[in-house]
Amino acid sequence: MFKSFLIVVLLFVQSYLFAQNNFIQFVNPFIGTGGHGHTYPGATLPHGMVQLSPDTRLQGWDGCSGYHYSDSFIYGFSHTHLSGTGCSDFGDILLMPGNGVVSPNNAYYGSLFSHEDENAGPGYYKVKLLDDDIDVELTATERVGVHHYKFNNAGKKYVILDLKHRDEVIESSIKIEDSVTVSGIRRSKAWAENQYVYFVMKFSQPIRLSGIWQNDFVVKNVSLKEASGKNIKSFFRFSDSAPKDLYISVAISPVSVEGARNNLNKEIGNKKFNDIKNEAEDKWNHELSKIEVQSNDTNKLKIFYTALYHTAIVPNINMDVDGRYRGRDNVIHQANGFTYYSVFSLWDTYRAAHPLYAIIDKKRTLDYIKTFLAQYQQAQRLPVWELASCETDCMIGYHSIPVIVDAYFKGVKEFDKELALEAMLASANAKDFGLASYQSNGAILSNDESESVSKTLEYAYDDYCIALFANAIGHKDVYHQFLKRSLYYQNILDTATGFMRPRKNGDWLTPFDPREVNNHFTEANSWQYSFYFPQDVNGYIKLMGGRQKLENKLDGLFNESIVTTGRTQSDITGLIGQYAHGNEPSHHIAYLYNYTDHPYKAQFFVNRIMNEFYKNTPEGLIGNEDCGQMSAWYILSSLGFYSVTPGTDKYLIGSPQFSNATIHLENGNNILINAMDAGTDHFYIQSAFLKNGKKGSFKKRSKPFWSFSDLQNGGIIQYNMGKNPANNFKESIKDKPIAELQYPSLMLNPIIHGAGVAFRGSKTISISYPKHSKLYYTLDGSNPTVNSKIYKRPLTVDTSVIIKAIAIDKMRNQSFVTSATYKKIKNDWDLHLRSNFLKQYDGGGDDALIDGVIGSTNWRTGEWQGYQVDNFDVVIDLRKFQAVSKIAIRFLQDVKSWIVAPQSVIFELSNDGVDFKEVFRSNDIASIESLKTQILTVGTQLKNQSARYIRIKAEQYGKLPVWHSGVGGDSIIFVDEIEVQ
Repeated sequence: MFKSFLIVVLLFVQSYLFAQNNFIQFVNPFIGTGGHGHTYPGATLPHGMVQLSPDTRLQGWDGCSGYHYSDSFIYGFSHTHLSGTGCSDFGDILLMPGNGVVSPNNAYYGSLFSHEDENAGPGYYKVKLLDDDIDVELTATERVGVHHYKFNNAGKKYVILDLKHRDEVIESSIKIEDSVTVSGIRRSKAWAENQYVYFVMKFSQPIRLSGIWQNDFVVKNVSLKEASGKNIKSFFRFSDSAPKDLYISVAISPVSVEGARNNLNKEIGNKKFNDIKNEAEDKWNHELSKIEVQSNDTNKLKIFYTALYHTAIVPNINMDVDGRYRGRDNVIHQANGFTYYSVFSLWDTYRAAHPLYAIIDKKRTLDYIKTFLAQYQQAQRLPVWELASCETDCMIGYHSIPVIVDAYFKGVKEFDKELALEAMLASANAKDFGLASYQSNGAILSNDESESVSKTLEYAYDDYCIALFANAIGHKDVYHQFLKRSLYYQNILDTATGFMRPRKNGDWLTPFDPREVNNHFTEANSWQYSFYFPQDVNGYIKLMGGRQKLENKLDGLFNESIVTTGRTQSDITGLIGQYAHGNEPSHHIAYLYNYTDHPYKAQFFVNRIMNEFYKNTPEGLIGNEDCGQMSAWYILSSLGFYSVTPGTDKYLIGSPQFSNATIHLENGNNILINAMDAGTDHFYIQSAFLKNGKKGSFKKRSKPFWSFSDLQNGGIIQYNMGKNPANNFKESIKDKPIAELQYPSLMLNPIIHGAGVAFRGSKTISISYPKHSKLYYTLDGSNPTVNSKIYKRPLTVDTSVIIKAIAIDKMRNQSFVTSATYKKIKNDWDLHLRSNFLKQYDGGGDDALIDGVIGSTNWRTGEWQGYQVDNFDVVIDLRKFQAVSKIAIRFLQDVKSWIVAPQSVIFELSNDGVDFKEVFRSNDIASIESLKTQILTVGTQLKNQSARYIRIKAEQYGKLPVWHSGVGGDSIIFVDEIEVQ
């Protein structure tokens, strides 16, 4: 068998020597440009600073990359673009050619185009502008975008330069230096708050006539050669008798105009367009040759190599050729011995993209780590979601840490390790983004911080990575501290249901629907986050009562209805049951079947995901590409393994898609992967063998994972594939991938069961706590100790009270203190809601508007009651006829989050609850154009008024305006406490 196998491998290798050098033929840059992929088709180099691409869409979620395949109008060609993000930015330095009369209006200078006249490949883009019959070709070096415009109609040819295009401009300037050179700056504010782009452009023909628009009015001074402002555009005309072909080279720099000029001279010089295009293609072929796969299915090859292409677009070089760059402190620095990068979508890419780089791109991985540490030294923070040397603070966690740790354990160690640990601890010991609650409570409480469940889970995993790294470099105290913190996920695991749940006021948040998308989770729901314990899978299994419980829970996930409840979340796509492949929290889940007695289920679902959610079409990505993560998942999975726990050396086995594959390692070794009989219906592994290194022998694999040590020395992995499931891996727990924390069990926090905060009459409260421990409690707000009362039975209270409880075992191990506050409603009013509040914004229930619990501007913690579509309408029954001297009510406005103050508020009084008389009306609450998050109190003093019933009505703003990102959506009224005197 092995002889025939080696012959296959030999033929495979030989075939590539002469037939498979042109990898770019299998790249389709249009994959992901439709649907919600958010990719762009333009010209860029591997990790290049320039991304020269057409802009067809100026706003909206599906316009994040500037291009959408459903569009038919091009505004121009700008030099920076984001690949697959869920937020919009870039689109800097836009050029657009035309014929005839010039105009600063992009609807005029833009042009229709057809996909029939459009073509793209790595480092190259081509399109015909139909309005003026102009052929456009684009290519690029790392820091220079190169344009070729062929004007097929004679006369009046021009090029527009638009520095106002897309996001908010802080400052911009333009200088026409000579007849062929233009320079300037565009500094803008969007997702990145302070992005600098300097530029120098060179024309192949002299400018015959130019003009500058300021605020869309042309400056009449024909001798004007420079201008500055927030709305600067320019046009350049060329001689009618000049050649039809115009070439423009545009260099950019984050540092200075001189930096851009130096980039232009060093990278372009006297090169011709085709020379640059050919060099770009050569660089892409080299980049894509790191992994060679073989298939008779061209679509599969295009899906694979486009995925590999997408992983190599970002992160992006963000320094000049001389090593100068703008740091996180907005100061110019010199990079010594490394390349400075930008665009770190770490919440996404730490999962698969960076683990892939740690295998095939160690040099750049080291540069990423050195970039992280430079940013820490400049800004006292490791990057979270860094963009153009600005921290956006988008998404959650401190996931630069697993990137560093995963790389370290895979042999990337040439960085300052003590500085790295210092930076890690600075992130983990901060007090913002819920970390204060996490450190004080052993979990983030939902009333302390939004997205509390997701943040607790991801902080715990990041802390595990800190523990591993600290242990490896000799810091045992840090190791033990953070190993314990990595168990905090257990404090939000409801073992009765198997779901990760929000904790609020000492209890589980109720009501609870695991399908509900709400502010307790990050772009997901409880189903999708209830499997996030990659650092302690076997620990989870023990807590839940065995591997079968995990398998049953996984089966439940994939067999559940695809219907989610709660708010609409555009990122939740690619559903199989409640598994959502279109967003990252689900990406590891199918592989968890390897921890059960039936690993073949992982093979089934991984194969299904690859074949259903990755296509060779513009809609070929099921969700945002997210800077390489969606693609990296496919690359690793199609090779037959995946890193569920980055930072460890284990790769869990999936279902290889290609009969032959070769991974070329930077150390000169190769990993050959042979999946015999792999095919459309042959996706189950019947047996697996490994030949480790050049001198090793084939050994049958009984465990459903590979170790990094199995791969770093090269060798051969052989899978024998079949169409039927096979329990080919031993079922003993010792043969499962080990992901269990070697630390004494965490003493779980008590749970105080008391439902809502507010109550009438009396309230009965019970407390559950860990076995083999005693529970001590207090009722006066003090922290309990072993000298406090021992809990034996449910408590009944009839006054406002603060209950605190702690669990302590015989060894004096103790939990964190659990605290619950209960407020007895001071009055006996009845509240009759005449409109329905949103389930996910209940504010605490039916009595939320009179319960004495006051909401803050951080509305995501749940104290506000929300109403959408219907107007707000409530009647308060004071239960007796009495004088009323004051009525007031609080509203919240956070326009970016669709929360808009009502158009009008009306107070009415009644004696019988039927006939109401208006006593107050306000029609001037707040302008929707006020984007500041603010609390608005609407109230009035009354004289000589008596009533039993008070009615308060508030009118919705309605549909959101065209300038809003949610244009056409329905505004939401957020209301809180009502005051009546």
